Amino acid sequence: MSASTTTTVVPARAAWSAVVRAGHLLTITDLHGKQAVDFLAYDAHDTAVRYSAPDTLHAQNNIFLSTGSVLLSNEHTELMTVVEDTCGRHDTLGGACSKESNTLRYGHHTWSQHACADNFLTEGSRYGLGKRDLVSNINWYMNVPVEQDGTLGIVDGLSAPGLRVVLRAETDVLILVSNCPQINNPCNGFEPTAVEMTISDGTARP
Repeated sequence: MSASTTTTVVPARAAWSAVVRAGHLLTITDLHGKQAVDFLAYDAHDTAVRYSAPDTLHAQNNIFLSTGSVLLSNEHTELMTVVEDTCGRHDTLGGACSKESNTLRYGHHTWSQHACADNFLTEGSRYGLGKRDLVSNINWYMNVPVEQDGTLGIVDGLSAPGLRVVLRAETDVLILVSNCPQINNPCNGFEPTAVEMTISDGTARP
């Protein structure tokens, strides 16, 4: 591993953030398999410019992300490109769990459970971001098929230990991550686990 590579293991249920410079690579490794990684991206110099699910999905004509997918902003500028993907299925529609959505879906007894929205708000506050800055996010490794009747399912993930997705920053980007704490549906195999975040300078893959 080169001196220009930094690696952080993000514990189960925890938040993480970093600025990834243009041309650098961000590798997200699912260490134990079936762990959803909720993800938001912003222009590091102007956070009003941020990942846009509608722009991204319209441009690529696909609701799932994989190798070659370009993450577009609300200004239709390129933020990041998926340059490698060993899983092959990543969700753009399922959103981030919250205390409110947990209560609605699974009952009031879940209100005290930690959620991705909490992680995003806590981590985003370090950069002056608040509730109005949270938009529809990407869920790396989460398996959300569209059923025949048009509804969305949340089913067992397709990921396995050691699978990874590698993104190249097309501009300086601020990344917020919630290593999803959800235990009420199978998006994490009902047991959240750690993931690894690696930033490298792009001259060699970590």
